[in-house]
Amino acid sequence: MPNVSPDTIVAALQRRIATKKFDSNRKIAPDLWQTLEQAIVLAPSSYGLQMWKFLVITDPKVRAALVEPAFGQPQILDASHLVVLTGRTEFVEKDIDALIARIVEVRGVTKESLADYRGMMMGSQANPSMPPTEYISRQVYIALGILMTSASLLGVDTCPMEGFLPQKFDEVLGLNGTGYTSKVLCAAGYRVENDPYALLPKVRFPASQVIQHI
Repeated sequence: MPNVSPDTIVAALQRRIATKKFDSNRKIAPDLWQTLEQAIVLAPSSYGLQMWKFLVITDPKVRAALVEPAFGQPQILDASHLVVLTGRTEFVEKDIDALIARIVEVRGVTKESLADYRGMMMGSQANPSMPPTEYISRQVYIALGILMTSASLLGVDTCPMEGFLPQKFDEVLGLNGTGYTSKVLCAAGYRVENDPYALLPKVRFPASQVIQHI
């Protein structure tokens, strides 16, 4: 049996919008936010490498410093929470070894038993099908989708944001030299009651145009 009804999922996604105006007086409850953090930690990634780090920006001074490199977008300050989703700057061997060590710790297997799996990941690194930065960005966007969908199911509004200067964000957040770089933002909170975008019908092409059964 499904944990959530099909109607609940469709209704949550139908209600979801890229919220432009957040109610700065409404905050996401701590327990609810912890659930969203757990959701993003559980996001899938290629090989399970999890080549990302999610920065939850709560310091008002830091949020204020991020407004200008985000072109003055009000969501940076007004949303209850701001998440900067970062990805590794490159695909390196230590990322693979970190995952192997974690599998050994969690599953109680030996490092030697994972030699073939490690070799497969190393092969992918040596012969990538796309530039590493693009590969890592794709993984980060999977996590973004999980965060936004989970938020929708919990009645929390979000806004994915690509309109910012990653290099400036990296400077403000002290990411330079850490091996991570800002990839995409997600503001989360609650929309204002009179948000004009929330009143507009959602525009999507019909399933018959975008889904093909072969």
